Amino acid sequence: MSPDYQNDTAYHRPVMLAECLDALDLRPDGRYVDVTFGGGGHSARMLERLTTGHLYSFDQDADAEREAARLARPQFTFVRANFRDLHQELDQRGVLPVDGLLADLGVSSHQFDTPERGFSTRFDGPLDMRMDPEGERTAGDIVNEYSEAELHRIFGMYGEVTNARTLAHTLTTARRGQAIQTIGALKKAIAPCTPRGKENKYLAQVFQALRIEVNDEMAALQEMLLQTAQVLRPGGRLVVMSYHSLEDRLVKNFMAKGKFFGEAEKNLFGHTNTPFEVLTRKPVEATAEEVALNSRARSAKLRIAVRRDE
Repeated sequence: MSPDYQNDTAYHRPVMLAECLDALDLRPDGRYVDVTFGGGGHSARMLERLTTGHLYSFDQDADAEREAARLARPQFTFVRANFRDLHQELDQRGVLPVDGLLADLGVSSHQFDTPERGFSTRFDGPLDMRMDPEGERTAGDIVNEYSEAELHRIFGMYGEVTNARTLAHTLTTARRGQAIQTIGALKKAIAPCTPRGKENKYLAQVFQALRIEVNDEMAALQEMLLQTAQVLRPGGRLVVMSYHSLEDRLVKNFMAKGKFFGEAEKNLFGHTNTPFEVLTRKPVEATAEEVALNSRARSAKLRIAVRRDE
């Protein structure tokens, strides 16, 4: 077992740690951003490699802010904000441009393992799923207040649930008698349309859809990625790790084309105008050894790009 795995805390085990650090091509005097602090695993190891450099880590979660206090040192700044405010927060601090940016788009182990946060299908707890505990909308609000058509849309689009229409109808019928407030109640309500033998995968898709909608994750990701071209210096590294096909498709398209949909724009000479050069033709995936130690790594896909010269 590598030292990286041995040193991880129970709070959060970072996925593809060595691969992320290598991808960033860290310089001891460089300026870097971790836009998804989470449990702090990646940030802690990035800090170990900095001397006169500086790391700015973003997260909107109060638990993450408390965990970040353990890393307090002159080379580290925690930014309590959504990463969609990336440019604004860094510009206010006068630290643009930066040399590298890491985004690990997964939910932290701590969030999954805290029943009252409502992220995991393994526990009973409130239907919450807010990345920012002060956010207004919860998963319970969506389950109980969205129309059947809206539920059909998010389960199909964000969860890629095959029977999304049936699921939405089952849910709206079940909530007529009593509001669905807990994970246990939700599982019971949708049991009739949950495929036998595939319960875990199906519930994971349902929860993914709700979590993405609660936190407006797809829009936030697009907003953040679009800002990276202004935030990174020429030659700076963009390193993004995603965990499902929706995110990965957005990241792949943005790195290759500078946009999320359609073809890349070309100049008068027929050359594509894209802010990044892709360094990973295929995404980097976790080793079998890591997957055996950390099942969350199984679905992770790491993509790397470098900011082109202006």
